[in-house]
Amino acid sequence: MKNITKYLIAAMFIAVTGCSDYLEEDTTGLLYGPNVLSTQEGLEAALTGAYKGLANQWTYGFIHPSANAATLGSDDVTTHPASNKADWREFDQFAVSTTNQRSNAVYNGCYKAIQGANNVINNYEKTTGTKATIDIIVGEAYFIRAFSYYWLTRFWGNIPLIKVGEYSDELLTVTKSTPEEIYNLIVADLKIAETNLPNAKRDPGRPNKGSAKAFLADVYLTMAGWPLKQADKYDLAAAKAKEVIDNRATYGFQLLPTFAAVFENDPASSGTAEAVFQIGGFLGGSGTANATYGNTTMPGEEGGWDDMFAELNFFKEFPEGPRKEATFRTEFGLGATKIPWQNSLTKHPYYKKWYIKGNILTSSISLPSVMMRYAHVLTIYAEAKARGTGGPDQAAYDALNAVRLRGWATGTKALSPADGLSAAQFADEVVRERAWEFACERTRWFDLIRLEKVEEANARKSPDDLQPIKPITKANYWFPLPYSDTSLNPNLN
Repeated sequence: MKNITKYLIAAMFIAVTGCSDYLEEDTTGLLYGPNVLSTQEGLEAALTGAYKGLANQWTYGFIHPSANAATLGSDDVTTHPASNKADWREFDQFAVSTTNQRSNAVYNGCYKAIQGANNVINNYEKTTGTKATIDIIVGEAYFIRAFSYYWLTRFWGNIPLIKVGEYSDELLTVTKSTPEEIYNLIVADLKIAETNLPNAKRDPGRPNKGSAKAFLADVYLTMAGWPLKQADKYDLAAAKAKEVIDNRATYGFQLLPTFAAVFENDPASSGTAEAVFQIGGFLGGSGTANATYGNTTMPGEEGGWDDMFAELNFFKEFPEGPRKEATFRTEFGLGATKIPWQNSLTKHPYYKKWYIKGNILTSSISLPSVMMRYAHVLTIYAEAKARGTGGPDQAAYDALNAVRLRGWATGTKALSPADGLSAAQFADEVVRERAWEFACERTRWFDLIRLEKVEEANARKSPDDLQPIKPITKANYWFPLPYSDTSLNPNLN
């Protein structure tokens, strides 16, 4: 058992409580022998291990719905009040346990990715090969490490900061680092990624220079809010987002003409130009039923699992138009006869944006999981400019309107520079627009956290939705670290 424990620690705590296969070694990205990373091929293999931490279909990462489940404390998505959804309900009711498999899956996947990235970062200087290619590999490793720590500190706050890729006894006594310490590493890593990465992605599932800039803008926006409240970061967020906007053609980013095109969800497609960064899926065989797309977001009437669907007041308040039509499913049924959502088993609308093209019910398809869209960049700029020096400018109005007018119906109220909004009013408009645009895309929860509006949003819940089981406090903004770690290392309690 001691050897198993050492393996788990060396793999950055990748065991998943309750999974029958958690002791099966996934060796991709682990170091074996002192010379493995002395070649460019070995360095690339370690990087592949890092990506795999973000994209394991069942056990950890982001292409299954665990990250969505972990954001159920927001006001856009909820889950079944009974059935086998106990882990899901813990988030919506603000009672997350240390053994919650959904949060632990994200935690374990991120540390698995960090381990692979650390292997690259700590060894690339002794690698022989083509310098230009090695620089890109290193840039991707820094990006992945920053991306992983960004998710970790937003969900758990004070977390272990691991910068090694191999096991040592010191990992059994590592202590927690503060969010400020974690964010300092994230910013430093993204700046290196920004320098090293090329303008064009090596393939759709990898970042480019624009991806690093966009995430740096998002990180700055988050640092300006809770818990750091470093308001000077608003100007940095706006400036970095503007770099992406001004060079969007260079980076291959664009706002697609219609919202429906963003979520066509065609398994034959490798993604769209609106994806700033996506985690690649695959057409696989068995064992892929836990993908975010398909079963998990489909109603029981269609053979789905009823894992997540829209909160009622959020749906009712959602502005009418093509975006609402492309966001929600309101009638269900496998045959010609359809029933309205009001008569369904859960009596809730579902999210159309997670349906596979053709409404395929399958256990063998996974689509790319888009972690940031170009629309995010536009709204980051608009909000950060409004909250920063000088307030919103014409470019901020243009950025917001580009997103808003695509989503709203012709003739509905559109925001205009002539409206004469104050900076605070404009920022509030952007936050509302982000709620509609990124509904059920793991964005709303983090907006509520950084703006300290979790309590307010949950107070507006419909009585027919799940309710918090106790008053919400700042302690509920972060999850408890997994028992699999705290039981081995008392310094993490």
